[in-house]
Amino acid sequence: MRHGRTGPRDLVREPEPRQPGRILDARLHLLDRQVLDVDEVPVCTLDDIELEVVDGEAAEDGRIDGSVPVVIAALLTGPVLGTRVFGGRPPASRWYRLPWRHVADVGTAVRLGVHGADLDATWLERWTRDHVIGRIPGGTHDPESSA
Repeated sequence: MRHGRTGPRDLVREPEPRQPGRILDARLHLLDRQVLDVDEVPVCTLDDIELEVVDGEAAEDGRIDGSVPVVIAALLTGPVLGTRVFGGRPPASRWYRLPWRHVADVGTAVRLGVHGADLDATWLERWTRDHVIGRIPGGTHDPESSA
């Protein structure tokens, strides 16, 4: 008989208190997902998330260790191809932030409740359309409208 010994099996763990809202696994539900605007037009691919501490404080160095509840403050997208190939992380100034309040649904794609043309994340596509594609003969012609 095992009297007087306590081990991990003998400890009773209390369940975690239920938090309001939906619990998302960032890797499973968010990262590398396509982001669509309100018209189902692709806006970008989700590269990272920005977290915010709820009712508490993070450590002095700004790290979140999992002991305090957090919420998603923004979805981040930006030029990450180079960092995925060579390693590292782009500077914070290179990220485009899509505030979490714009998210309407999280499913196989992340759907926004705003138009993509109004977001800073699509400036490069708009600039390329106006300054490069628009200068090609026939570049402003929509082949769908003439059919």
